[in-house]
Amino acid sequence: QVQLVESGGGLVQPGGSLGLSCVVSGIIFRLSGMNWYRQAPGKQREWVAGISSGGSTTYVDSVKGRFTISRDNAKNTVYLQMNSLTPEDTAVYYCHVRLRAGDYWGQGTQVSVSS
Repeated sequence: QVQLVESGGGLVQPGGSLGLSCVVSGIIFRLSGMNWYRQAPGKQREWVAGISSGGSTTYVDSVKGRFTISRDNAKNTVYLQMNSLTPEDTAVYYCHVRLRAGDYWGQGTQVSVSS
């Protein structure tokens, strides 16, 4: 059974930082590329960042230079470090993995950026 469990969301002021974690079970984590998505109120879910099984990273342009995705294969965990947050980063953030059996998502964690 594939499970993805996010944690680390919360309320932060503009310019602040937050770190998200996603613990994954039920897959061979070290062989899997992982992604973070987000969905803001009234908007479609958008891809934010991805990390390959080999550790290569990619980002949507709007977060380049501010967000960092990383992974710890020993802990079956993928992270998203978010710096210089703006109100436009407010969203529910989801961890994602695509397997041959389909797409799997975590339950999401709320990130709110407000003064």
